[in-house]
Amino acid sequence: MIKIKSQREIDLMRQAGHIVYLTHQYLKPYIKEGITTKQLDKLAEDFIRSKNAIPSCKGYEGYPATLCVSINEEVVHGIPSNRKLKKGDIVSIDVCVCYKGYHGDSAWTYPVGEISNSKKELLLYTEQALYEGLNQIKPGNRIGDISNAIELYANSHNLGVVKELVGHGVGSSLHEEPDVPNYGKKSTGPILKEGMVIAVEPMLNYGTADIYMLEDGWTIVTDDDSPSAHFEHTVLVTKDGYEILTGE
Repeated sequence: MIKIKSQREIDLMRQAGHIVYLTHQYLKPYIKEGITTKQLDKLAEDFIRSKNAIPSCKGYEGYPATLCVSINEEVVHGIPSNRKLKKGDIVSIDVCVCYKGYHGDSAWTYPVGEISNSKKELLLYTEQALYEGLNQIKPGNRIGDISNAIELYANSHNLGVVKELVGHGVGSSLHEEPDVPNYGKKSTGPILKEGMVIAVEPMLNYGTADIYMLEDGWTIVTDDDSPSAHFEHTVLVTKDGYEILTGE
C-alpha cells in the first residue's frame, strides 16, 4: 500500500532529509586520494549521530555499515573497508538517515581528483537523468512517466540502465511501496498523489546494463567492469509538483 504522509510525518522527513544533505556536505572535503572507505563510514556515522539521528543502513537486513560506498564498476551497496580511494576513481556514496522514526535517502557520485572524460560524461548525464525524472513529478502523473523520462535520457547518451535495482517509497520504513524503476512506459504505474514521498535514483553504466553480485552478498558490479554512477534524491509530491527533501 502506498502511504500518503501527514504533515507531521512530512516535517520529520524534512529533518531526516536535511541531515542526509548535511552528511553529504560534511563528507565532500574528505573524498580524496588516500582515504579509506571505512574512514568515510566512521566520519558519516559520527556526524549523523551528532544530529540526534541514526544511520538507517546499519543493521538493515544485516548490512554492516553506515554508508554504501561504491567505487568505479561497483553500482551500489559497496561495503566500506580498508580500500583507499585513488586519483581517477569515481565513488558513489549512499547516505540513509533515520530521524525520530522517519527516513531520508540520497546517493551522489563524486570524482576523486581528476577523472577521465568518459567518467565526467557519466556523472553529468546520470545526474541530469535524475532531474529528467524528477521533472515528471506532479499529482496526476504516474510512476511510469518518471521511469520513461530517465530511460529516454539515458538511451540518448548510450548509457546502460540497470533494471534489477529501482527507486522506492520512503517513510517510516526505508523502502516502501511504490517501486520507481529507471525504465518503463509513460502513463503506466501508480498515480502520483500529493503527500507521497519517493526516492528516485537512476543507476547508469557507461557500458552494459548487465550486473552481478559479488560473493560478499551485497556489492553489485557491472558485468563488463565499466564504470557506474548513482544519483538519488528523496522527494515529496506537492500539490503542484515536488519538493526535494534531501537537497539544500
